[in-house]
Formats: sequence, C-alpha cells, structure tokens
Amino acid sequence: MRAVDIIMKKRDGGELNRDELAFLIGGFVSGEIPDYQVSSWAMAVFLKGMGPKEAAALTEVMLRSGDTIDLSALAGPFVDKHSTGGVGDKTSLVLAPLIAALGIQVPMMSGRALGHTGGTLDKLESMEGYKTSLSVDQFKEILRRDGFAMTGQTKEIVPADRLLYALRDVTGTVESIPLITASILSKKAAEGTEALVLDVKYGSGAFMKEAARGEELARSLVDTGTALGLKVIALLTDMDEPLGNMVGNFLEVEESLDCLEGKGPEDLMEVTLELAARMALLGGKAKTTAEGRKLCEDTLAGGKPRELFLQNIKSQGGDPEKVLALRGKYRSIYAGEIRASRDGYISRIDAWKVGHPSVLLGVGRNRTEDPVSPTAGVQFHHKRGSLVKKGDLIMSVWAADQKGLEGALPALEGAIEYSDQAPPQRTLILKEIS
Repeated sequence: MRAVDIIMKKRDGGELNRDELAFLIGGFVSGEIPDYQVSSWAMAVFLKGMGPKEAAALTEVMLRSGDTIDLSALAGPFVDKHSTGGVGDKTSLVLAPLIAALGIQVPMMSGRALGHTGGTLDKLESMEGYKTSLSVDQFKEILRRDGFAMTGQTKEIVPADRLLYALRDVTGTVESIPLITASILSKKAAEGTEALVLDVKYGSGAFMKEAARGEELARSLVDTGTALGLKVIALLTDMDEPLGNMVGNFLEVEESLDCLEGKGPEDLMEVTLELAARMALLGGKAKTTAEGRKLCEDTLAGGKPRELFLQNIKSQGGDPEKVLALRGKYRSIYAGEIRASRDGYISRIDAWKVGHPSVLLGVGRNRTEDPVSPTAGVQFHHKRGSLVKKGDLIMSVWAADQKGLEGALPALEGAIEYSDQAPPQRTLILKEIS
C-alpha cells in the first residue's frame, strides 16, 4: 500500500476503506508518511468530501491512534456536550455541574480559544490554581467525586487529531465537514462518553456562517456519531450575536455563576436549558425534552449545581472562596467604554465584530502558543432590542494592555447597529437534528 495511491483514489472521488485510512493516519502519526502527502489527502477530502461510512471509519482510526479513557469502573451514565464555538458561549461551565446534579456523569474534554472563538480551558484557568491538565487517574477520580471533570487533550489521547488539526490550519482545509466531524467525535469518543449533545452554531460569530452549512455539519456529526455507537442529538443555534452579557475569560466564569444562581441572561439561559434538556433525555433522567427542561429548571433552583461547581473548583486546584470574592472586581486596569452614538433601538450587535477585536483585548489568540488575559473582556449593558439615548453606556471594555484597548475600541463600536423601530425577536434554536 502506498500513500500516493490513497491520495489519487480520493482525488478521483473514490471512497477509502478503513485499512487505507489506518495506513495513512498511522503512518502520519509515526512519522513514516510526510506531512506534504497528508496535506494533499486533506485537500482531496476538502474537495471531494466523504460518505458517512468513510467519515465513521476515519473517526474510528483517529480514535485508535492513541490512548482512550476507560470509564467502565464508574457508575455512569456518561453524557457530554460539544459546541462548535462562538462569542460569549460559556454554556459548558453551567451544563457540567447542572447535569452532574441529575446523577449523570459528564466527562468533558475541552479546548482553548483560537481566533475569535472562546475556549473553555482558558475560562477555567482564569481562576487561579485551576488545573486542566489532568492525568487519566485524576480525571476519573474527580469525575467519580464531583460528577463531572474538565480536562484538556493530552499528547497521548488522539494524537492524530492534534497533528492533523495543525496541518489543516495552515493548508486551507479547516472547513472540511468530514475532517471537522472526525476531529470532534474522535476526541469525544476517546474521553469515554456514551451520549453527546452537540451545539452546532451558525451566523456571524460561528465557524459556519450560513444555517445550511451548519445543518450539513450537524447531520454529519449525528450520522457519524451514531455509526460509532454513540447516542447523539444536535441543536442548530444562532451565533449571529454574542451569547449572554459577558465576553472574556473570568467575566464568563462570573456569568456562569449568575446562571447557576438563576439570574443569567435570557438568551444564555434559553440555549443552556435546551441543551440540558437533551442531555437529561440521553442520560435516561427524562422521557421527553419538555420533562428534561423542567427537571433542569427545578434542579437549578435547588442550588445543587452551584455547590458542585464550587466543589469542582477546589477539586481541580482552585480556591472557590477567592473566586467568589473576585466577582465584579477582577478586571484589567486598561479600561474603556463604548457609548451609544445616536438615539434609537439596538437592532444588532455583530458577534464577529465583537469576537475579532476581543483577540486584540487579550481574550483570544491567533496562534496556539499566544497567551490570553484572565481580566480582559467586554460587558454589555444593552443588547438587541434595547431603546437607548445618545451617550448611554453600551459596553464596558477591558484589555491586557493599552495598545490592545486602543486597537479594539473603534472595532467594537462598529459592531453595534441601530434602527428607529424595535427589531424582531430572535430565534435562538433553529432546529434539532437527531
């Protein structure tokens, strides 16, 4: 078997079998097949696509490229959630303790910010001492004790994904739906989950700008995950505007606490509870999504998810009392404001035009090795539908340094759109794919 023959077969629209994919991916991980040949194959996949069976085979091969986490000694059931990324999306921080409070274990392997999309690990690490680099034994022990654990991908778990993602990032093949599917599902299957709820976003601040492309990705994820033996539900959700009122690492920890205390923003709570309802359904705690949502609302009101969140901070090396004491205070000294430029309704706040300058603030990163700031970010005082007067405070802004602040403020001001009439109600959940 030769790599060039596999590349040519895919170039000509052929469907690769598991043995061919195992040869290519295994050789890439071992260093026997050079990156330029894998780049050619990735471009062929980008142009020709993959069928569900082929995508499932690729996912399974990537999954087997390294270690997997065996959770068979724990009680379960195991249900996780994955988002394709956005601006202000901190639902994972709320969902993990909420679902754990139902008696469902949540093994969550998360990622870091890249570009304008936020990273769960960066948010967690904005709490001093919080460790996201867990050994497998630590991960399993915290999962057993708290009902959820939050960790990053190690070099030993799905090394094929780590290597292939870095290659896709520099070869113009990031947007390939089969490759995205294999990347997401190989990591989720490796962490030991049995069921998965997917938040597939579309709109200005999403990876997929059009709803049709988002739905195509959601369908690929559901079909491939099902072929791997996972129970999968996807929601197609709106990311044309930021989710919630906070964008930034510690700021989003604060807003997650607000949600756990029953006082989160309406849009954030709506998306979180709809995802939670389906996690409860897949975990066997509800027979319908309506029943699952009611169960989750009642559980939040009871206060146990907040207790588990604080307990987990301590379990993973942080100080929950210090986190609570810093609420509303942990901000950069480099601060600015955006005020309304005219009277009228805010008709839209463009998520991309918030996310992109947030990288300048220090919230996100352009390269994986770039640092991020725990104290940078944006707080919205008004959002879509608000009637404002010229000069009203719309955003408070904090940056890692003065240069970043000065660069971001004009771009953030350009994210706000005004109208003379109130804008129509947003539909946050477009559809369910299962």
